[in-house]
Order: sequence, then structure tokens, then C-alpha cells
Amino acid sequence: MDLRRRDVIAAAPLVMTLAEARAQGVTPRRGGTLTTMLTPEPGLLQIGVNNQGPTLVIGSKMFQGLLSFTPTLQPIPVLAKSWTISPDGREYVFKLQENVKFHDGRPMTAEDVIFSITKFHPEVAPRARAIFALIDNAEAPDPYTVKFTLKQAFEPFLLMFDASASSIVPKHLFDGLDYRTAPVVQRPIGTGPFRLVEWQRGNFVRLERFEEYWKPGQPYLDGIIYRIVPDSQSRRLAIETGQAQLTQANDIEPFDVPALRSRPNLEVSTAGWEYFSPLSWIELNHRVAPLGDPRVRQAMSMAIDRNFIAQRLWFGVGRPATNPIASTTKFHDRNVRIAGYDVRAANALLDAAGLRANAQGVRFTLKHLVLPYGEVWSRLAEYLRQSLRQVGIALELESTDAGSWARRIGNWEYETSVNFVYQFGDPTLGVERTYVSSNIQKVTFTNTGGYSNPRVDALFATARRVADAPARQAAFTDVQKILCEEVPQIWLMEMAFPTIHDRRLRNVVTTGLGVHTSFDDVFLAS
Repeated sequence: MDLRRRDVIAAAPLVMTLAEARAQGVTPRRGGTLTTMLTPEPGLLQIGVNNQGPTLVIGSKMFQGLLSFTPTLQPIPVLAKSWTISPDGREYVFKLQENVKFHDGRPMTAEDVIFSITKFHPEVAPRARAIFALIDNAEAPDPYTVKFTLKQAFEPFLLMFDASASSIVPKHLFDGLDYRTAPVVQRPIGTGPFRLVEWQRGNFVRLERFEEYWKPGQPYLDGIIYRIVPDSQSRRLAIETGQAQLTQANDIEPFDVPALRSRPNLEVSTAGWEYFSPLSWIELNHRVAPLGDPRVRQAMSMAIDRNFIAQRLWFGVGRPATNPIASTTKFHDRNVRIAGYDVRAANALLDAAGLRANAQGVRFTLKHLVLPYGEVWSRLAEYLRQSLRQVGIALELESTDAGSWARRIGNWEYETSVNFVYQFGDPTLGVERTYVSSNIQKVTFTNTGGYSNPRVDALFATARRVADAPARQAAFTDVQKILCEEVPQIWLMEMAFPTIHDRRLRNVVTTGLGVHTSFDDVFLAS
């Protein structure tokens, strides 16, 4: 993947343009309201302040980044119409689209971009803080040009400029305020094709077309309604009967996907997750004994049959994880693998750790905070309880809602849980944050487990610092070897979420970000 290509405008479009659509006898139709769902309901819709999956789904219709990416992670212009990179890889110059307005009518300029990249996102998002700390200088030569000079070359820098990682926010509504509590956080204002008009909590979120959107004639849709439907079978019924035209991410339980594939009126796809490459794992709090012992973590990992999870719980939607870097993410080494399912070896490891079973066959007890993202996650928790009981570990299940789950994980108020985290196209962007000791923070999606290994820190630092791909691969291969030995988290599945939509709905999945794009090209065919 060459992120330094300069012929960015010549990149082939992935969406159906007006001319292409007419050539195929399908004219993009302006009008109509898309009804879809949001599962679970997020606490906030402001990307950056809240980076949970549902917020990224709906927020990407209201906010935009400088770029988007193809399924092979080549950059596509969005708010940046072109860009150049200096030969030494340290200077990035973005030419911005003109006539872009925020939903309050104020123009978007280079000042908003610099504020978003150097102040807003580093303050509210740990991942952005770590990457954008590499910026040595940011300047605006004119209102529609932004120049970033890095302290050192950083090969995956462009991958940080999509809407989910660094959406452009209005400086005039955040500057001088607490970014997390500013009034606009409760009613977000971006540059996207749709603006927020109503949110009835527990019922629906309604977006409508932003009439001053910068692309002439777009968006095609009049609006989008995201319904909050807690019951999974009601969500399935809605897409089957046409009450909804789209489901995504966690909306449909994996065990319902085979039946929906057979419906002639529906399109089912797992494409559009190439940028995110979500990986699920058992989240372990190393501060809770005996989880600080790598032998215990190895034993727990070996007590779990990942093939059972992939085939019997997820019905083939996804694949078993083999190491901490997903096979769809750069620098995955397929020769480095975690130990396989082996209950006898797991028991031997726990014996060696001196953890003897009591009269009830229990070595120790752990609490498990169930991920509140749908029925399949509850089924996974029950499976984990049964599997770990085979090796004398009693798992006590705890339930909570999505907001409380995020708060408890961020505050280290858990013993074990399940999480899935996006990898964002490069291990430095999406994997490093979970394992380096400098990122042990009381913030969700950091190194909340408290794992620390100076050698791992050094290897991630090397991979971040060098621009040469073979050198980065060598560092990441060594990281994978160490992590597979120490098992700081117990990796379970490479996730593949289904996007299911009415066949009349066009241009739904057109990039490597799938449903996390603006939907300005989506339309309902007649």
C-alpha cells in the first residue's frame, strides 16, 4: 500500500456516479427517507468525545474527515481535494474543498482543520493524542491550505484522517471550552450531508438533509432515521418486512444472518470493514490476581475453542483470531500463532502456577462484565463461563448497559470482560495502544488492562519510528511473538459484521469504511 501517491484525484471512484447509474438504467433518485437502526443506543453522538461503534456509524453522516479509503486502503479525497507529501515524508500539505459549511452556516476553513487535528482530537482521544504528537508544526498558508510538518517521517500518517479518527469540528463552538462538556456535544454540528434534528432517547435519532452541503445536488436522501430497537428479533423482523431498509454492525445477531441471506429482496455483505479490521478478545485486568501471571492467561486462552465460537455462535461470520494483529491488517505474521485449544495443557499450566482446586473443583473465581451489544455477546459470555469451568475457573457474569460498560472499563472497575477494538489499517494506529505501558490510562480503548513489558514498548517504538516497511515488519513480528507468549488479552475472533439492506438502496458499501461514510451518494432506487 503506497499512501504517498500523489495522483489522488485520478483514483477510480467506487460509488455509482450519475453517469454510470444512468448508463445502467438506474438514475440516482433524490428523495426518500432511509430507516435503519442503531444498536446499542450510544450516550453521545459527538465523534472524538465518544468513539464507541454506534457513535461512529451515525456520526459519520454528520461529520467528515479530510480523507476516506478504498478497500485496499488507498486514500480518497473528502474535505481535502488534494495533498502532497515531501520526499522525506515529513511535510504534508492538504488543499481543502472550498464552500464547505458547518451545519450552523459558518464556513469551514484551515483554522478548523488545524484546531481539530492539533487540539480537539488529541485532548479527547488517546489514539489521536499519540499520533498527532508527532506534528512539529501546523500552519495555514491560506484559508484553504493546511501544512503539517512532522518531527519524523511516519508512514501510516494519512490513515488518521478519516471521519472516525479525526472528523473536522467547528473551532468556534469548542475553542476555550471543555471539549467534553461544551454545549455542542449534546447537539453535534459538522460538515456532513445530514444534520441532527431530533433525538428521542430510547426511541429514535432523526437526521435530515443539510441543504447547504458542499456537493451540489447531494445528498440524495431527504433524511435518515435511526431507530433504537433493543430486541434482536424485532430488528430482524423490521429488515425482513421493509420497516427498515438497512441494518449494520451489531443490529442483526449472527445466528439470524443465514436466513436473511436467502431473502430475495435483501443484499447481505461483510465488506466495508477493511479499514477497521475489528478483533475481539477477553479483556483482562492484570491488577486482579492471578491475572498478572502469564501462565494463568495462557491457560485461560487454551481452554477456549475459537472454532466453536466462530462456527456455532457467529455462524461463520468472522474467523478465529490467531494473534493480536488481524490477518486483514498490515504486518500480520501468519507464522506467529497463539497456542491452540488444549484443556489438558491448560490444567497443567494452572497446576504449575500453584492454583489448586478446592473441594468443588474451583481454583479461583473471576467476575465477568458482559459486553452489552446484543444476544450473541451474552451467549459468548455463557460459553466462556462453561469453558473456563473445565479448568477450574469460576466465572460470575455481570450485566450492564453500554454507557456503564464503557465507564467501568475506562475506570478499571472490572476483572474480565469482552471487547472488540478497531485496528485502523496499521498496528501503530490500532494495536499499539492496547499494549504499551505509556498508554495505561483510565480511558476506554487504551491499555486498561495494565500490561507492561519494556521490550514490547521498545518494539512498538521502533515500528513507529522507522519508515522502512521491512524494518517495521521485523519489529511487528517480534511483538507478535512476545504477545502470543504472554497473552495480555485473550484474542477470540476477527470480526466480520454483516451489512444487510433492501436491494433498492444503492451505494451502501463503497469504501473500506463501509457504513462509516457520509451516505451522500446513497439513494433509494424506484
